[in-house]
Formats: sequence, structure tokens, C-alpha cells
Amino acid sequence: MSVTRSDFAALWLETARLNGIAGADALTDALCVIWERLRDATLNVTSIRDPAGVAVAHFADSLTVAPCIPDGARVLDVGCGGGFPTLPLAAARPDITVTALDSTAKKLDFVAETARAAGLDNVTTLCGRAEETARLPDHRERYDFVVARAVAALPVLAELCIPFVRRGGLFAAMKSRGADEELALSASIVAELGAALDSRVPLTLEYPPDAEGAAPAPADRDIILFCKLTPTPARYPRAYGAIKKASQPRK
Repeated sequence: MSVTRSDFAALWLETARLNGIAGADALTDALCVIWERLRDATLNVTSIRDPAGVAVAHFADSLTVAPCIPDGARVLDVGCGGGFPTLPLAAARPDITVTALDSTAKKLDFVAETARAAGLDNVTTLCGRAEETARLPDHRERYDFVVARAVAALPVLAELCIPFVRRGGLFAAMKSRGADEELALSASIVAELGAALDSRVPLTLEYPPDAEGAAPAPADRDIILFCKLTPTPARYPRAYGAIKKASQPRK
């Protein structure tokens, strides 16, 4: 059975209710446009396209980080893929500007076109590899808030993202629950990059039941926040191969 816009709107509102997302009504039109663009996309911008998966794993999950973002922040989404968390954040927080960074131009075209279709004028796109873009003067230590979702293990992610953060700004790693080992392995490089652990926000995402009353198991998530204390040394970030090699536990 095909899902109409009104069907998806109802699904989204129930998802928001289950997960305590404030202001869901005001987001409905924009999120319905984004969902329709995902549904109809010929490019494989995301593996999740079923309505409940989009409502929970893309929209609700992306919006969990919204309360962590300072007012009027300049935000960078590293490895934005098909636009998550970029697009939901831009819809929920019109006070911020979001730059979507990815190395795949076709995905960025989708993000830009979807932002325009949804009436989001606070989104820009940037094509490049994070470890190279972070060395450019227009982007190094220029962002108030940097976020990455489902991109890489935390020791790698920290080196890719923290160089973008201004002193006093925040880096948010959106991870599945159970990131204790990643957090421990990243402690040394985080300190070397000029940052420190700020806080950790555990949360659980609930799925709405289907017509038969069944729902997938809740998804446990973590938002791990780091504060930038001092400038990142000029030697960072290294080439990606060097970052990966350095992140491997010593035997």
C-alpha cells in the first residue's frame, strides 16, 4: 500500500510524540517534502527509505542533537550523506546556518535541491574530504558546532572533526549506545587536538507500532559532546590513511 503525504505526516507526529520532540507540528511540512524526495530519489543517498525508518532513524535521530546547538551557531555536518542531520536540523533551527560537507558531489546535489524544495534557506553544501577541507583557512576552526553521525569510529572521527571547531565551540559525535571503548581509545587524540569531553547524552528512540501493533525494538543512542579548549596543532588532521593506522589499538 502506498503511503501518502498525510499518512507520513501522521506517522511523523506519532514518532515525535513517542520521543518527546517539541515543535513537531511546525516541522511537518518540511519533513514531508524531505521524505518524498527520499522516497522518489533514483540516487542511493541512504539505505533507509521505509516511512517508519525515515521518521525515526533519520528525522527523530537527527533532531536529538538540536537542543545541544547554541543559538545562532555556525554548524558543520561532516559526512552528511543524504542530508542527515543537516536537513532536519535546518528545519528545526532556523536561527542556525548548516554547512553540509561530503566528498560525493551527487549526494550534495540531492541535499541542496531538497533544502530548496523544503524552503530551507539556511543550508549550504561543501564538497571535499574532511581531512583536506579542515586545512583550508575559511573552514579551519571556523565553526561553533560540528556534528557527525554514523561516519567512523570515534578516534578517527575526532581527528576529522575537531580541527573545524573554534575555541570554545563543540563537537558532537552521534553514536550507537556502547561507545565506551571508542571513547577510551579516543582520549589521547582528543586531548592532542585541543579538546576535552564535555558531556554524554544517552537516549532511546522509540518506533511507532504498525497496523498490526508491532514495532521494531527501541534504538539506544549516545550523543558525545567535546569542547574545544585550545587551537589544534598545525600537523592535524593527518592524511586519512595515517589517521586510520594511528587509531588501531596496539597489540
